[in-house]
Amino acid sequence: MKIKILFYGFRHSHINTLYKKVSASDLFEIVDCVEENTPAREAAEKNLGASFSGRPYDEWLCEDIDVVAIGNAYGERGKVIIKALSAGKHIIADKPICTSVKELDEIEKLAGKNNLKIACMLDLRYIFQAIKAKEIIHSGELGEVRNVSFNGQHVIDYAHRPSWYFEKGMHGGTINDLAIHGIDLVRMISGLEFAGTDGARVWNSYAYKHEHFKDSALFMARLSNGAGVIADTSYSAPSQGFSLPTYWEFRFWCEKGLLTFSYTLPDVTVYKEGVSEPVIYKRENVESDYLSEFIDEINSGRNEMTKNILTSTRCALGIQALADSEVSK
Repeated sequence: MKIKILFYGFRHSHINTLYKKVSASDLFEIVDCVEENTPAREAAEKNLGASFSGRPYDEWLCEDIDVVAIGNAYGERGKVIIKALSAGKHIIADKPICTSVKELDEIEKLAGKNNLKIACMLDLRYIFQAIKAKEIIHSGELGEVRNVSFNGQHVIDYAHRPSWYFEKGMHGGTINDLAIHGIDLVRMISGLEFAGTDGARVWNSYAYKHEHFKDSALFMARLSNGAGVIADTSYSAPSQGFSLPTYWEFRFWCEKGLLTFSYTLPDVTVYKEGVSEPVIYKRENVESDYLSEFIDEINSGRNEMTKNILTSTRCALGIQALADSEVSK
């Protein structure tokens, strides 16, 4: 039988990618779409061919559906997800899944109590570079991870960002919005957990129309083996930022060498101790993605994806809270 899925919210364009994936899959049946915001609904109808019956979200949660796909404004996601989990529905969402630890606590409790799965569109996990980096690090050939640095600078892009992004209480913070990708990837590749945060800062540098919007974000953290992590996930990139080599650039400094890659370059490069020439691993095709893993988790009863998302989200929210507390001093 097909997995029945309801789409709630089209306030961020990321959800469009998921809608297209689901539409192209024989494993899903889209039962309806819900969007209270008129411009967002009209855009989804025009750009995706999405159909909206007008039936309220709460009514649909009483029906026989399996999954709710969430793509509304960040600050509203937590309560929407909590409603769906309370009604016994699995969740697949754009990141972040919520903007407060209180919401995350409730989400985790409900998912565990009702044996429900939570998927998030953390697509960096499924690129060749990340998968190969994990393979190399876990093989032990470079020894223990000692330090990690990553960049994830994005474009502020006033021309295309939705207006709610800059409304107070709707965004939830640059670290929770962007750094969760890097946090999740560092956990996956290193096999280590984040054990503490030594410093975090957010401030306004580029969002000149909204001085309250803290678009720049830096933090320094520790992994469970004592390794250090330094990250910059600011909205500081120029307009061509998504094509720069600094767009999701990772460096894993290990006992016996350095492993480095970025999203925009196809290969993984390893510099081994005592070897003059780098070892370059050429890109290969990758078959898995967040949607296929989500389907497998639902069908198999496994819980790995759900646990990873909850852990990475909790880490991002914790670092965000530390940065916010520094602002308020």
